[in-house]
Amino acid sequence: MREVFQQELREVQGRLVEIAGLVADSMTRATTAFNESDIALAEQVIAGDAVVDAAAKTLDELAIDILARQQPVARDLRIVVSALRISASLERMGDMTGHIAQLARYRFPDKVVPKTLRPTFREMGQLDVEIARKLVELLETQDIAIAEEIRDLDDRIDALHLSVFDKVLGETWKGAAVDTVDATLASRYHERFADHAVSIAKKVAYLSTGEWVPSES
Repeated sequence: MREVFQQELREVQGRLVEIAGLVADSMTRATTAFNESDIALAEQVIAGDAVVDAAAKTLDELAIDILARQQPVARDLRIVVSALRISASLERMGDMTGHIAQLARYRFPDKVVPKTLRPTFREMGQLDVEIARKLVELLETQDIAIAEEIRDLDDRIDALHLSVFDKVLGETWKGAAVDTVDATLASRYHERFADHAVSIAKKVAYLSTGEWVPSES
């Protein structure tokens, strides 16, 4: 019975890695759709959100079934409960990629943001894709060094996020109201995507070390 239980825990981990891979692919496509005004890719991302949701639901059902049948304790219990929370964060990350793609669809054939902000969003997108790829690796290996790398990348995204707000609130900003709304929304989606990845990284680090890193104020 113990071997069956350990196999089920490995399946939980495998499913988390699979969902993280779906999210990483989705962010890669969403970033290209946003920056290049690629409507076909935007539609793929929007449609793909249902696949992420279904995978997360299947994982949640497996985790709940394990809790009911195996009644795990100590670290095994933390693993299963953490899987449920990580699944929820991955689902939200998938939602963020869908929101980014929707902005690209709404503004097609135009670009979502004015020229002055495009380099900033291109960099934010590249960082989010890098974070998503590192998250897949983290969930596969539980290497806490990768968790630190994700936190560092998130700091860079936070700085870019603040720079967008400084730009649209500055006296030299000439964008129309719709440009201001699109830029602030898009920046928020990119920032929240990274925040969810950091949340997952903290949970993985906690499972590996037993030490919880508090959120920064």
